[in-house]
This record gives sequence, C-alpha cells and structure tokens, in this order.
Amino acid sequence: MAQVNKEAERALEALLVMRAQAGDRVSMSQLVELRGPRLMAHAVRLLGEIEGARDAVQDSWAEIMRGIGGLREVSAFLPWALRIVTRRAARVIKTRQRDRKLAGAYAAEVDVAVEPDGPGAVDGAKVRRAIAALPADQAATVALFYLEDLSVGEVAIALDVPAGTVKTRLMHARTKMRAILEGQDNG
Repeated sequence: MAQVNKEAERALEALLVMRAQAGDRVSMSQLVELRGPRLMAHAVRLLGEIEGARDAVQDSWAEIMRGIGGLREVSAFLPWALRIVTRRAARVIKTRQRDRKLAGAYAAEVDVAVEPDGPGAVDGAKVRRAIAALPADQAATVALFYLEDLSVGEVAIALDVPAGTVKTRLMHARTKMRAILEGQDNG
C-alpha cells in the first residue's frame, strides 16, 4: 500500500513539474507544498538547526524556480532539488565554522520525515535515535536512502557525492546502527 502511495506521489510530482516548466504558477505552488517538507527535513539534517534550514530551503526554492525549465527528466526532480538544498546548506556551513557539530538538532527534527505512529512505532523511535547518533554525513545518507526511499544514484545526486561514497556511508552507518541497536537491546 505504501508503495502505491509513493508511486502516486511521484506521478503527481512529475505532472506538477511539467506544468511548472510550462509556467503554471499554481503548479509550482503545489510543488512547493508537496516537496517542501522533504527539502526542509533534509536541510535540518544537514544543518542541525531549524532557522538556518528554513533560510537555506527558501533560497533553494528560488534557485529551483529559476532552473526548473532546464530540468530534462521530470522524474529526477526530487534528487535535483535535494542537491540544490545540499549545495545551499554547504554554503551555509562554510560561512560557519567547518568543524561545527551538525547533528545536534537532527534527533529532534527527524520526526519531520518519519511518521511516529502505527505498527512498529517503538522500533521506529529506536531507529531514529540510532540515526541521530550517526555522523551528519552518514545520517543524511541513511535518511535519504531509507526514509525518503531514494536509490543510491539519487542519493548521490542529492548529496553531490559519487555513488561509491553513498555505498560506503551506508555500509559504515549500518555497522554503527547495528552496534547501537544491539547495545540498546542488551542494555
């Protein structure tokens, strides 16, 4: 059932992108409503705080609106938009100190992307805590791959890194998460 919803959401996204490319402002507004929360969650994961993330996402939407006409493959909208947010967040981080901890507010904000109710909610909370304990680059990679259901290639585009880097981050993150989750179960 969830897969059907994601497919319908992607189809709606493609339709809105095509209409926005044709200059339809209402469709662009609907696209912002549809994908804004995901872009915001991604920016919060990267920046570790809400206010900077809002600014980065707002600036990203301006860039997305300017560049949407050049997007050749409408189905690539989400990874393309996430890459714009990633680059904007990188600029924000660069203006701050490079070694600042990015994952501070991630644990509190991961709920933007994950529904906390329903079957498995307790396990979901454990997994969210484990993701929050990861380094920021691994947390963002895991969230995009598992929570946003992007492919390795799409995650690579979104984070502006090679696909091999995505695979490596996922491998290390799985190992760390396994240790964290097994530690929680045993302790």
